[in-house]
Amino acid sequence: MRFLLAEDVLSERFLPRTFTLVGRVTFAVGSQGQNAGAEDNVITRRYGVWGNVIRMSERTSNEQTAYFAGGCFWGLERYFQNVDGVIDTTVGYAQSTVESPTYEQVCSGTTDAAETVQVIFDPDRVTLRTLTLLFLEVIDPFSIDRQGEDTGRQYRTGLWYTDEAQRAIYIAALEQLVDRQPQRPAVLVEPLRNFYPAEARHQDYLVNNPGGYCHIPFAAIANVKNRQKYVERIWDLTLEQFAVTQLAATERPFVNEYDHEFEPGIYVDIVSGKPLFSSRDKFDSGCGWPAFSKPIAADALTEHEDHRIPGRDRIEVRTADTQIHLGHVFEDGPADRGGLRYCMNSAALRFVPRERMAEEGYADWIAVVDGRDNGMADTAASDAAE
Repeated sequence: MRFLLAEDVLSERFLPRTFTLVGRVTFAVGSQGQNAGAEDNVITRRYGVWGNVIRMSERTSNEQTAYFAGGCFWGLERYFQNVDGVIDTTVGYAQSTVESPTYEQVCSGTTDAAETVQVIFDPDRVTLRTLTLLFLEVIDPFSIDRQGEDTGRQYRTGLWYTDEAQRAIYIAALEQLVDRQPQRPAVLVEPLRNFYPAEARHQDYLVNNPGGYCHIPFAAIANVKNRQKYVERIWDLTLEQFAVTQLAATERPFVNEYDHEFEPGIYVDIVSGKPLFSSRDKFDSGCGWPAFSKPIAADALTEHEDHRIPGRDRIEVRTADTQIHLGHVFEDGPADRGGLRYCMNSAALRFVPRERMAEEGYADWIAVVDGRDNGMADTAASDAAE
């Protein structure tokens, strides 16, 4: 099966309709139905994010392909385009009962096709499991035939697999989802029966129309490259750790792991391992959770208004990097320590005793724990972030 590169479009008006059978899967390249116009017949492969052309000789021989149905394909394609390791994306129609359906046919409900994004990726840079978890995070996996404001059979969610290895990864991810949110997912797991690329006007839609409609939050699109670094670790957290860090839950007071821990050491992000608090700044507040007067470095945390409890406004604290929920900060701390109380959840932290700090790679923070930092904390934190 041959694809056009960008330069091919200059000499070839369109590809002839071509079908290649791989097992029971039909892939269509070329004309998008009998009524497609000449411009829609041009299928240009856009290897790389933002339409950057990568010649065939520059592509990895180890690339893999996956198919994700998550509502309107415009937004889902743009989301995957920002993932490091994604080589190419194509939007199209999968599981269709009609050969080479048009967009209008799909929207009419007569084809049973699902809007789908074909993702070609380098597994050395991003795993299929990472892509699957990112997908489950950005859609509503419990909604039937609806994503965002879009309703209809073509907007059903699905993971279309091409071999048993893919199927196993998809099933394992959904099992983890059910563990964390005990509902029956609406995400279908089916063998890919066919995939027909959509008309050219739908390809790279949000790249070409930055202000266009998108049911995927733009913040998620902008953050996905950072999120992918941690998503597998996040989904491997215990159920309590996941609930606290991802759903802003609160662990039980007094019986959590670090409320009564006062040995020398540092407290690091449970996901990234980045230092957050020193034992020198920990105090017994009597609240039932670990309390600190300040973080190791101010730029390690971010603060957000929290109005979830009526009549009790609070300031939520998250990490700047992984953006996990840690707890809240209050202005009722010891006056001689600055007056703040960072009330944190043990489940969001990991304690590294001073005697193990060097062997675990935290030697630069020993001076902070010993009270000999002289401003070293901010420097060390900055170095770690680079």
